[in-house]
Parts: sequence; structure tokens; C-alpha cells
Amino acid sequence: MEYQRLGDYIREVNVRNRELTVTKLVGLTIDKAFIPSVANVIGTDLSNYKVIRREQFACSLMQVSRDGKIPVAMFEEDEAIMSPAYPMFEVVDKTVLLPQYLMMWFSRSEFDREASYYAVGGVRGSLTWEDFCNMKLPVPDISRQREIVAEYETLTNRIRLNEQMIEKLEATAQAFYRKMFVDGVDKENLPEGWRVGTVGEMFNITIGRTPPRAEGQWFVSGPNMNDTMPWVSIADMNNGMFITSTRERLTKGSVRIFRIPIVPANSVLLSFKMTVGRVTITKEDTLTNEAIAHFVCQDNPDMLEYTYLFLKHVDFKKQGSTSSITEAINTNMIKQMEMLQPPVSVLKQFHNQIDPIFKTIYLNQQENLKLTELQSLLLARMGK
Repeated sequence: MEYQRLGDYIREVNVRNRELTVTKLVGLTIDKAFIPSVANVIGTDLSNYKVIRREQFACSLMQVSRDGKIPVAMFEEDEAIMSPAYPMFEVVDKTVLLPQYLMMWFSRSEFDREASYYAVGGVRGSLTWEDFCNMKLPVPDISRQREIVAEYETLTNRIRLNEQMIEKLEATAQAFYRKMFVDGVDKENLPEGWRVGTVGEMFNITIGRTPPRAEGQWFVSGPNMNDTMPWVSIADMNNGMFITSTRERLTKGSVRIFRIPIVPANSVLLSFKMTVGRVTITKEDTLTNEAIAHFVCQDNPDMLEYTYLFLKHVDFKKQGSTSSITEAINTNMIKQMEMLQPPVSVLKQFHNQIDPIFKTIYLNQQENLKLTELQSLLLARMGK
């Protein structure tokens, strides 16, 4: 299939919010998604902001080579406004090129690599609009485009349903936790066998370690490989309750040389950065960096769900911060936090109620991982 110049199928859009009729303000993430903007616009003249409408695109061409990705996304709501710094465009003829097909093309890792290559010579690694328009893509018959989009959207809809199910299940688990350990619990008059202690009394909290990247090939990217172990960074903790995959793995040689603590399967992880605020669970022996604390539950497996839900319930910003810039927490702060310590029999009862919910969440996350891999295969096939 011959490749066609992108600029022959799109045109710039530059509609300003002159009448101030649009009030919803959105931004664009590096992961190619629109999000509500958190920018302080008090006193800002929003009449100069750009209006984006359904099936139109916005992108950021700045620092593409540095980030290795080009933020670009198709708007799927009715309308919103964005900073005038974002270039916007739309498909000229939707009977020739489907906007959804074009968004799929933009989602390919190969597209990001090509954009990064062209941006190397730009100012501060930016991509020019001209170079962006000169990039090429295959444009099959419109009926074939519809088939490709339908396949991809089937996977996307299944992923979305699973995410909704996961959200509802976790809310149910949180409700169980609050009913048994928060609502109506008087810490001054606890039932027999209950007590209030500290997190440090219940856990031996440790943190991970990062081997020097300049000293040997300790890091491996890609699928599971022999003689390697998954290495969790904070970015890997953004994908749900369980760690189902990691961007990088470490060789077992690095584990021995640098004495990196091994986190046993079925442990709870907590990121030290409150701006991320992630709590996750490992399902296999793993490693982490030094910005992640480990709560090992191997002595009492019935503590796993209780520990996870306790940490999810904590408002760490009220616990204090070691840095006003990063809003980080530290091991000492965690150890000093109060934690309700119910009897073993109560924890067992709670585990029996919650365990099926956690197992279902894990299965849904695993399914989404496989569906995402299928999406990647479908995107890769577009270029063949």
C-alpha cells in the first residue's frame, strides 16, 4: 500500500472563543488524552482561547524528541476550549479518511518514533507544523478503514467495561472496609482484642533500590525474560490495583551485585510521592526503586486486603510532607501512622469477604492487559 502525505488530508482549525460561549477548559496529556485543565485562569482573557469540537484534533509539537512521544488526540465531546498554544486540525473529507482511523495511526509507537526523528533538528527538539504535515500514512479504502476502526473499538469498549467493573468492585471493597473498621468504630472504646497501634509495629517497611544505569546492562525492556525480574517504578503503579506488567526488568545479576531487596508476591506497595498517591499489590516476586515502600504480608496473608484498603483510605497530605515541592512522604512518617489492629479472627472474616472481589479485579486487569496487547498488534498491522 502506498503511503500518503498527512498534510493532504488535514487542515488547520483556528476558531477563537470570541463570544465566551464555551467555558469548559481542557488540556492534553503526553498519553494522547484530553483532561480537564487545572490551570488558574482567573483574570485570563478566555476570548483568545481556541475552540475544539467533536472529531477535531489538538496536538503539542514542543519537545517531541525529548519526550519520545507527540501528544495528539481526537476530541470526542461536543466542544471545549484550549490554550492558543495548541495547534488544532481536522480531517478535510471524512468520506476519504476517518478521524478515528487517523487517531489510531497517531497511537502507534512507530508514529511517535518517526515524529521524534524529525524533531531532532528542531528548536529544543520540537516538531514544525510543516514536518508534521509531511509525515505519511497509508489510506486504504474507506470500507477497510471502517473495518479496522470497528475491530479496534470492540477492544476499546471491552477494556472500558472492565475498567468500569473494576471501579465498582473497588468501591464495594472500600465500603466493606469502612463498615468494619471506620464507621462507628470508637478508638477510645474498642471491643475486646482490638487495639490501636502504629504501622511500624505491624510491618517491617523497606524500600527498593536502583542500580546505576551507567554501569552495565542491568535494565531490560520488553516481555518476561529468563534471568530477569520485574522492576516497578512509580509509572508502573498507575495501571490499577495490581502490578500486571512493568516497563523494565532487572537482571538477577544486578539483584545480587547491588543487593536489591526482593519484594515477595502478595505484598503491598506505596509510592512515596503524594502527587502520584498510588497503592498497588504485587502478584509475583518483584523489585522496586527507592521511591516505593514495601508492606510485606507473608506472615499473615489475611492482612493483604486490609493493608491495601487502609493505605487507600489514608489522606497522606494530612500526615505532613517532607518537601513542599514534591510533597513526598518517608518511611518514618509511615511507621508513625496510627493503624487499627483487629484480632486475627476478624481479619480472617474480612479476608473471606473481600478476597473474591480482589480476585475478580485481578482477572479483569489481566484481561485488559491482553486486550491492550491485541490493540498494539492491530496498530502494528496498519503499517503493513
